[in-house]
Amino acid sequence: MSAAIRVRPPRELRAARRPRPHRCWGHLIAAPLWPLHGANLGTLLRTCDAVGACLAVPPFRWVDEAVARGNTLRQAGCVHRVGSPLRWLAAERAAGARILGVELADEALRLGDLPAARGRTVVLLGHEATGIPPEALDHLDAAVEIPMVGHGHSLNVAVAGSLVLYKLAGLL
Repeated sequence: MSAAIRVRPPRELRAARRPRPHRCWGHLIAAPLWPLHGANLGTLLRTCDAVGACLAVPPFRWVDEAVARGNTLRQAGCVHRVGSPLRWLAAERAAGARILGVELADEALRLGDLPAARGRTVVLLGHEATGIPPEALDHLDAAVEIPMVGHGHSLNVAVAGSLVLYKLAGLL
């Protein structure tokens, strides 16, 4: 006979979590710099909050509205607005950040083999249909592949980013 599963009530969960939003820790940054579907940005921001990461977004006017629409957090999340994605990536890399692209590429590291981040790490997510632009690939330190056994070509940005962030945060 198996033991009964006890579900923790919301009050207990709240007591175990941070009482207010985290400040920018600068450790993990999800960077969907070429977004296709706006609703995925708010979803990805919720994952960032869950793992203590930040979200970097491009300067498009519609991005702020998309983040707000998909975001169900009661408090503001850590969002960085970048100007030129390529210049921002170059500056991050020059400052010592590790840039990981979530992309199907030769010699990509399988998600299961990805170690937890030891320093500032940017998770670069491309356009859902076309991936990371060729001109941004030179900024990558490595590519991470999420293995799939089904017929789909890829996961959406929120799902792919969430999987990689949880792995880098050491929570998977």
